[in-house]
Amino acid sequence: MFRNNYDNDSVTFSPQGRIFQVEYALEAIKQGSAAVGLRSKTHVALVALKRNAEELGSYQKKIIPIDKHLGVALAGLSPDARVLSNFMRQQSMASRLLYKRPVPVARVVNAIADKAQVNTQHYGKRPYGVGLLIAGVDETGPHLWEFQPSGQILEYFGAAIGARSQSARTYLERNFELFPDVSRDELVLHGLKALRDTLQQDRELTTDNTSIAIVGIGEDLKQYDGPRVKKFLDLLGEDGTRSQRAARLDTAMDVGGDDDDDDELAGLLGPGEGTSAMDTTE
Repeated sequence: MFRNNYDNDSVTFSPQGRIFQVEYALEAIKQGSAAVGLRSKTHVALVALKRNAEELGSYQKKIIPIDKHLGVALAGLSPDARVLSNFMRQQSMASRLLYKRPVPVARVVNAIADKAQVNTQHYGKRPYGVGLLIAGVDETGPHLWEFQPSGQILEYFGAAIGARSQSARTYLERNFELFPDVSRDELVLHGLKALRDTLQQDRELTTDNTSIAIVGIGEDLKQYDGPRVKKFLDLLGEDGTRSQRAARLDTAMDVGGDDDDDDELAGLLGPGEGTSAMDTTE
């Protein structure tokens, strides 16, 4: 039996219990540029890597605002993301019209999950080829959800989707215990560090290819693109410089105690600084 016998539609199970068109949709997400989401006790941050098809073209939009308290970052087919985001906006507007309040984050997330699951149950439809990171704040606090084409939804402290997102997830897994208590800017900085790990060796984060969105308790969704991203990238550059210098100092101190090593350490510390790395203030 071959896979082709079971991947002509999204309602036929293979003998192993798999729906191949859903798996193909998950592969489409992996082809998209990376997006990272992080949550603290007060804020949720989305950081995404924008991609342009060619040098003469504009960069693809990666973060879509839904409401004052809600936004999504996408990886995969952007037309599918546009359809889902329009549906989420309809849900948000209906909540404000009928109940005079912003739609709860969990409600709108479950609504798009149900909408996606229907496409895996009715013949003639296909799964949405896009993954979403949904950031929002409601009466219960900040929330970060991941949406998958199968209709599966999960809430996270930190999540990453898209190409080479495993590197970002590794960073998040190592540092997620710090996220609840960090400040707004520190949360974005962690997101940029995770996103930087997904880059190819010949690329770097710039104001052109980086997009950021932040929403928090008592703070409406704010999106940063273009020159507005520079202040966060400057923080990332300063932090990287400090980390590299600290690593060089640690290496020099671990070598030994002869005169040559002392001279090397003094050179790393620079003029006017002491001989102990613990006394330096960056």
